[in-house]
Amino acid sequence: MPVIGEQRRVRGDLGSEHGHPAVEAPRTSWEGRYTALVVLADVLVVGAGTLLGGWISSAHLGVPAVPNAWGLAGIAGLLTLICLWVWRAWEPRTLGQGSEEFSSVLRGTITSLVLLGLFGLAFELSSVRPWAFLFIPVIGLAIAATRYVMRRALHRRRFTGQCMHRVLAVGTPQSIAELVVRTRDNPHFGWQVAGACTASGYGLDGDTTIAGVPVVGDLEALHRVVDAGHYRVVAVTPTPDWSPRRLQRLSWEFENSQAEIVVDPGLLEVAGPRLHVKPVDGLPLLRLTEPRFSGIAKVMKGCFDRFCAVLLLLLLLPLLAGVAVAVKLDGGPVFFRQIRVGRHGETFRMVKFRSMVVDAEKLRADLVTMNEGAGPLFKMRRDPRVTAVGQWLRRYSLDELPQLFNVLGGSMSLVGPRPPLPAEVEGYSTETHRRLHVRPGLTGLWQVSGRSDLSWDESIRLDLRYVENWSLALDALILWKTVGAVLRGDGAY
Repeated sequence: MPVIGEQRRVRGDLGSEHGHPAVEAPRTSWEGRYTALVVLADVLVVGAGTLLGGWISSAHLGVPAVPNAWGLAGIAGLLTLICLWVWRAWEPRTLGQGSEEFSSVLRGTITSLVLLGLFGLAFELSSVRPWAFLFIPVIGLAIAATRYVMRRALHRRRFTGQCMHRVLAVGTPQSIAELVVRTRDNPHFGWQVAGACTASGYGLDGDTTIAGVPVVGDLEALHRVVDAGHYRVVAVTPTPDWSPRRLQRLSWEFENSQAEIVVDPGLLEVAGPRLHVKPVDGLPLLRLTEPRFSGIAKVMKGCFDRFCAVLLLLLLLPLLAGVAVAVKLDGGPVFFRQIRVGRHGETFRMVKFRSMVVDAEKLRADLVTMNEGAGPLFKMRRDPRVTAVGQWLRRYSLDELPQLFNVLGGSMSLVGPRPPLPAEVEGYSTETHRRLHVRPGLTGLWQVSGRSDLSWDESIRLDLRYVENWSLALDALILWKTVGAVLRGDGAY
């Protein structure tokens, strides 16, 4: 019995005797190389911006000469690099990971220009103004743009299985399986679950794998398993077999290790601005605030929506006119109007460019058996009702541009859940009704995640995630990703 217990505890050490090859992957060095490349790129950008600013300040391009222009340029450049370092803009754990990387760049840039501005104010140096209001902000934008290009290159490599962090998942077989699926669906995050540890050392029904991932040991042998497998991340999923004291001891064990401890609190789809850590006598508690759809954030979102709607309508006026002419020449009215359900269940008339034949609604009854849409949605990849012009409009979502008038009128937002039909809302569950807490959007998480290729459950999950975690920063991110999604035409039919 003792021998069998040891086999169960660290199966990875026993190799193929239990159906798994021993985990002997070397610790990859791509993270160090990528960090060095990011640092070098930032230094070059700051150096180039400093040289350009110093050159402009020293009597070129009609700008009056500034005393000690090059000395001030050197101070500004060095201060920017120091502030980036202070705000951990080069922390390997955040590079290529979400908005935290860009937040550190933003904080470093703002801190440097504020400090330089205070320095100029204290010594009455007007020559500081161009640096505080122009040169340093431009340098910050250039750094962010460079980081974005590098991140895109990193994500492309991750989609081919390169530059991944080896993850050891700890918990129940069910929670580990969910983590494996999530990481496989989102390879750009850089996690590859390469091993699992459960209380028994086995998966469901005594299986030696979980969703194709080998179970390499039980909970008592984590330290040895991590060292043997060279795991970069230890992801602790919800499990009844772990107490807070046990988790604390685990964090102590890995203090001097390259392995990072990540804990899943078990709060599905809730993160960002709603999640806060509130310590009580040393006990870290997660404080969950309710989603806010009012106040200054709502006002700012409304102003931003209307401003962008007016701006886009003016910029796209020639395109809108051209599309209108093309639709009219195809026969029938230019616009298609349909009743949709908005915020708090209020109905409104949504307007689109007509992409189907005039009597499309009447013909739908004959095509119900050919439905390819998810859930209550009616979708067909090759819908015979779609006109020749309509196919082109749908490919690049041009048929949805008139919804900017809905945004201007306040019935829709630029970003939000997909506007549902009244018949769809009648079948909503209590949980699904939460997507009506915000205005429907011209684009949303569903738009940048596959659109019509998504299942009904996945579409609802994305809409609810947006509702639960709404913020202006999330809106900006979705708008940015929408451009690429529209140009690719993914899931558009």
